[in-house]
Order: sequence, then structure tokens, then C-alpha cells
Amino acid sequence: MEARRRAALVALAVLAMAAAAAEGYNITKILGEYPEYSQFNKLLTQTRLAQDINKRRTITVLVVANGDMGSLAGGGRTLQTIRHMLQIHVLVDYYGGKKLHQLAHGVTACSSMFQESGAAPGMSGYVNITQHRGGKVTFTAEDAEDSAPSSAFVKSVKEIPYDLAVLQISKVLASPEAEAPVAAPAPVNITELLSKKYCKSFAGLLAADAEAYSTINATKDNGLTLFCPVDAAVASFMPKYKNLTAKGRTAILLYHAVPDYYSLQLLTSNSGKVSTLATSNVAKKDYSFDVEKDGETAELDTKVNSASVTYTIKDDDPLAVYAISKFLQPKELYKVAKDKDLAPAPAPEGPKKKKTTKKKPSAAASPSDDDDDDSAADSPDDDSSSDDATADKDGAAPSAVAGWVTAAVAVASALALAA
Repeated sequence: MEARRRAALVALAVLAMAAAAAEGYNITKILGEYPEYSQFNKLLTQTRLAQDINKRRTITVLVVANGDMGSLAGGGRTLQTIRHMLQIHVLVDYYGGKKLHQLAHGVTACSSMFQESGAAPGMSGYVNITQHRGGKVTFTAEDAEDSAPSSAFVKSVKEIPYDLAVLQISKVLASPEAEAPVAAPAPVNITELLSKKYCKSFAGLLAADAEAYSTINATKDNGLTLFCPVDAAVASFMPKYKNLTAKGRTAILLYHAVPDYYSLQLLTSNSGKVSTLATSNVAKKDYSFDVEKDGETAELDTKVNSASVTYTIKDDDPLAVYAISKFLQPKELYKVAKDKDLAPAPAPEGPKKKKTTKKKPSAAASPSDDDDDDSAADSPDDDSSSDDATADKDGAAPSAVAGWVTAAVAVASALALAA
């Protein structure tokens, strides 16, 4: 009986750890608890590498303390060069403290995110891990010069078994290839780019809205995905757009911009809820939409309407621009259809019905009397609250959650039997 109870408790503990891993992690929040890594953490954010780390599973991050930043702390490097230097510190395998001291033959080589980026020639993006007598473990970049000192394992900072390990090392890894200068991206004129393709009308709307244009333009070099409705979609939506207040127009333009870079492959493989520039620029509003895979492309669902990605205008990290089939209508500005796919078309009205239903517009429908500057005059949303205040691209998928619930029931049953 005691053995059965002990086994059930072990199963419950394993389930708890697995469920925590399924929820995902946030590397900036993890490092934010340790002030001694603040400089390293800041660079992860500035280079947008933190976002890439959060999307991965089975990964090891080698961090250095503020006083050991060395070449990473020096100025004069572009963000892309610093990103490469940080990527060599992110191993695409799990190495917890225990595994480090149980290396087969005492040495191994592991690929890094720098190797996976395609920017590392040959095997230069690999990191050699060596276990020495006395338990010392060192890390050395594959392309490091023979005279370059290795970096020693200091301690384990955070471990989520088999998913994430954050280890402190004594110094920055020396890698000539990762440190090689990378030119800053050529400046991009957003409105000019859109006008040359399928989105001349949308470009005109952006150019006419100083706040929306300024916000999008300031974000494009730090990671931006912009969805521009094709000219026909803009023309169809213009009557509703003109009926929006000034703040509503700015919000709906920012709603088409996601403050993160998504290649089309990443966009379709990470289906789920995404936040937009409107999310962070409009107080107490959600302004998110769902991204779903639709064959070889992606579909954007706002709960009011949906649009498909029809053409890739630009896909060059840190900027991606996609043409979409419709003007996105956020639920914060327009009423959510009960079932936009199955709702029947309105029945035709006879002459008598038109005569009897004709009435004077109410004050609530007038743009000039609207108390909420973000609402649409022709179709205000009476319930602009959202079930989730923020988007979480890295949360567990519904199927995974269901799996953990099933496992939890099984463990509970085991405990009941053991009692």
C-alpha cells in the first residue's frame, strides 16, 4: 500500500512539472528576477532574440553576469552583430547541471541558434562542452582561436527539466564568425513599399494619419509584421472607415500591425492569438486577433470578419509585410457576429416595411455625440471586453491542455486507489 501511494505521489509531481513546461516560459521574466544579468537580458530584448527563445522548446541559454559582459558590452556594433554574438550562447538542446556532469566521454558538441540561423559558415555555430577532472565544465565556440580562453560553468540559474536550462558561465564565448560586422538593414519607406505593390490605398491612409504612421515607422526596425488590405478591400471598407472618429481610425490602422517579425512559415506554424500595435496604444482595449493556418497561407480572424494572406510583399527580418484580402475589423469597434459563416442574409424588405421602419437616427449613432473616441459610429460594439487581456503566443495548445487534464484525472484516480 505504501509503495502504491509513493508511486502515485511521484506521478503527480511529474505531472505538475510537465504541466508547468506546457505553459511555456518567458526568458526575460526569468532573467528579470536576477539583477546581475540585467545587461544580458536587455540585449536579448533589444535584438528580439528573447522572442525567438520563448518560441522554442528544448533549449539552453548561457548567460553572463554584468561584470563579465566583455565584448558584448562594447559599443560600435550593429544590433544584428550583437544578435549573432548572443545566438552562440543559446544551445538548441537541453543541458541541465546534472547532464553537464554526465557527458559521454566527457565532451560533446552542440549546435547553437547562430548555427541554425544560416549565418554561421561551416560548423562555426557549434559550441564544444568539455568536462574536466574535478568536475569543472567549460564551453568553447567551435571557431574560437586556440589562444582564446574557454568559458567555465558557474552555476545553474533556472531549469525546467528537458525544456529550458539557464546556466551562468564565466565569460562571453569568443567566436570570430559571430563577432563579424554585419551591416545595418537598409532604410525602408513603408508607404513607398506599399504603394509599389497591392496596397496603394492603405499606404494613403497611413500617410494621412500622422500618429499611426509614426508608430509603425518607429517599430519597423525592431520587429514588425504589417498586414495591408489590398486596394479593392480598402475601397469596399471606406464607407465604414469614414464613419470612424479620428482615434478610431488610428486604432484600426495600428490593428493591422504586429510588433514582432513573423515569416510566413512562422506565422502558419504558430497559430493562436497575437497582439497588435493598437493593443499597446489604446488603453484598456485588447485589439488582438487570431492567426490560423489556411492551407499554405494564413487566415486572420478578428471575430467580426476574417482575411487571408494573399501575397508576400516583403519578408526580410526584422520586417514582414503581407497583402490581405479584407480590411480587418476589430471587435473593439464593431459588433461580433454570432456566427459570421452561418448567419443568413437579411430578407428583402417590401415597400411597406421600408415606410414603417424609417426613423430618425438616434443620438448614440452620431459620431459627434459618441462618448468613446475609439468606437465606430455606424456599428459600435456594446461589449468591448476581452476574455484575455493580453496575447500569449507561447501558451499551451488546447489539445495539450486537454492531455494534462486527462493525466490529472488518472493521477487522482491513482491517489484514490492508494488511499
